[in-house]
Amino acid sequence: MNFDLLPETPSQTAGPYVHIGLALAAAGNPTRDQEIWNEMAKPGATGEHIVLIGRVFDGNGHLVRDSFLELWQANHEGVYDCAYDLEKPFNGFGRTATTFDAGEWTVQTVKPGAVGKQAPHINVALFARGINIQLQTRLYFEDEVEANAADPVLNLIEAVERRQTLIATRCEVDGKTAYRFDIRIQGDNETVFFDF
Repeated sequence: MNFDLLPETPSQTAGPYVHIGLALAAAGNPTRDQEIWNEMAKPGATGEHIVLIGRVFDGNGHLVRDSFLELWQANHEGVYDCAYDLEKPFNGFGRTATTFDAGEWTVQTVKPGAVGKQAPHINVALFARGINIQLQTRLYFEDEVEANAADPVLNLIEAVERRQTLIATRCEVDGKTAYRFDIRIQGDNETVFFDF
């Protein structure tokens, strides 16, 4: 059988199906009680509470308003906890989606600690229309200059200027410390993606 002639099925591409099953509120559907969403850190979580914000752009510079992101990270001490529990004040895994109006995603979390020799970072998986396999990238923090300079993963990127596509810029949102991380799927300043 020649599999090259078979077209893609809905299960082989991310959008808009991912919103229907995983980003219920963004799709206009009722939410579930046990939802993994964008509040990775609740008020009782230890560590520096931060807000992550960003947008996703396609190769033409247009907003991708129906993208979906999964984030996983270490806690403020640089330790990964694989046991997910909605009752815990902090979980190292969360999900978010860009909004259909402003095209922006947000996450409430704590700033992660360094993991071994790696600078504080957050792992990001991007799902969007036209992408059959999610794109893997990382978010680093601009105020971790020394740690970023020594990070072994960042240093694998030979083009030094491209490393900047992984650096989130510090800002403020409603009086809270925030970091903006825009992702560019293609084109000028394309975000560095990894093959993990």
